[in-house]
Amino acid sequence: MGVIGHPVAHSASPQMHNEAFRALGMDWIYVAFDVRPGDVKRALEGIRALGVRGVNVTVPHKGEAFTSVDERTPEAMATGAVNTVVVEEGRLVGHNTDVYGFREALRRAGLDHLPEKAVLLGAGGAARAVAYALGTAEGVREVVVLNRTWERAERLADEMGERTGRRFLPGPLTEDAVREALEGAGLLVNATSVGMHPEVDASPLPSPYALGPGLVVYDLIYIPPRTKLMQQADERGARAVGGLDMLVYQGARAFKLWTGMNPPVDVMRRALEEALKAGH
Repeated sequence: MGVIGHPVAHSASPQMHNEAFRALGMDWIYVAFDVRPGDVKRALEGIRALGVRGVNVTVPHKGEAFTSVDERTPEAMATGAVNTVVVEEGRLVGHNTDVYGFREALRRAGLDHLPEKAVLLGAGGAARAVAYALGTAEGVREVVVLNRTWERAERLADEMGERTGRRFLPGPLTEDAVREALEGAGLLVNATSVGMHPEVDASPLPSPYALGPGLVVYDLIYIPPRTKLMQQADERGARAVGGLDMLVYQGARAFKLWTGMNPPVDVMRRALEEALKAGH
């Protein structure tokens, strides 16, 4: 197995998966392949020819992988992105395990029953996976999508509303819009890159004052482990959750798809934490 990306040497996925193989006594290996943009289709043809079981796909290749596989799962179709490829009887099957990873991360955070109303910040690739996960989750009736570019929020809301049959409302990422959107909401998800290392003092919220008790704030960012947004949530009495578990569970889902075996999730989480501490 492996991961394709460009650049990809920094990826912590090899450490995470190889520790899982080691824990289960499996004679498998996971390596990083640096693949240049434009070469993804040839790279995937290569893994098929070489008998590689499958690969993860990281930036900037998720869109190119989407157009290079033979089949796509509903999650991949909904997100327009493939982050996991499995070779099934010679056919390249494209999955998006970010959807599963987000759902499982929420469950681990104690959100087995999601609130009726959620607010999503961002309208990019990560936001698409979150939007589809929320739109197909039991209990969720309304998702407000806020983005700095209102037109992108509108496109995502329209598409996900059609795909899921749930109510998606677009809006601008302004203080007034955030305050209005969070009225009656139980979950706020940050799917933007604002606050990611090295811009650790930045927050996607124009102001933290709309946050308060009873709200769960889920930040997809995992470097740093406590983002500015999470600090704001803590200060306002909301509950803050970081993005590490989504990364772990999307990897665990890929592991299951490739091997057919239940992954040792705790081993994978510890390996990932060690890799991130080491600066991978």
